[in-house]
Amino acid sequence: MSGEPDALAVVNQLRDLAADPLNRRAIVEDQGCLSGLILFFDHPNPQVVYSALLAVRYLAECRANREKMKGELGMMLSLQNVMQKGTSPGETKLLASEIYEILQNSSSAEAEQAEAAASCRRKAQFFLGATNKRAKTVVLQIDGLDDSARRSLCEEALLKIKGVISFTFQMAVKRCVVRIRSDLKAEALGTAIASTKVMKAQQVVKGEDGAEIVIPFQEDSDVVVEQNINLPDYLPEDESPSQEQHKAVTRLGSMQDGVSWLSTAANFLSRSFYW
Repeated sequence: MSGEPDALAVVNQLRDLAADPLNRRAIVEDQGCLSGLILFFDHPNPQVVYSALLAVRYLAECRANREKMKGELGMMLSLQNVMQKGTSPGETKLLASEIYEILQNSSSAEAEQAEAAASCRRKAQFFLGATNKRAKTVVLQIDGLDDSARRSLCEEALLKIKGVISFTFQMAVKRCVVRIRSDLKAEALGTAIASTKVMKAQQVVKGEDGAEIVIPFQEDSDVVVEQNINLPDYLPEDESPSQEQHKAVTRLGSMQDGVSWLSTAANFLSRSFYW
């Protein structure tokens, strides 16, 4: 067992690979990885379930993947089960609901037009903003987000906030796009980033003319940040994508290398789960 990766390590690696748009088609086309991710939706470890959902959310960003994902055996039913399961954390249910809506509407011309319009309004975001009314998207401009170490600090701060569903970084422009519950104030994100002592966040919004406006958070804000204290740590330091992402990218430096790793993951999944 010492050389065998555990479920969390495998799903975290798949999630990190799926975060790169260049890898998404290969993962979905692989014979075992997509079905394996679906099986992870029923895993007893909530970290594994959430990480698998986040990987599938990344994969759904590629429109060419959506029809295949929707038709994958067990995908839609498993997402429904996560949404209806009484023991699923609220953030996990929201993420599952968001994925379900994206895939359910994948063949709808109206949905495609609506998403295209949303994409024009938010050009550089990975998460385009689903129609889930219980969640909202906040764009943060983060001063001091200079390298992977700072990104790691930022991740740790955001993961501690109860109500954060998912987030993705745009390191080139020092931004972070965060999906949060609709009842969570954006100021809570600013407070969490400020707690790192080396970074400071401002919110990016659209003006009436469509131009971006950067709004600083009040430094003396009294917003109380409710922390995730009932769930285990989502990303241990030795599995943090911010620290290992360069290895994942190197591993997929060529398509053959990527397919090789995906085959390894698929073999693990086939040995670990049964239909």
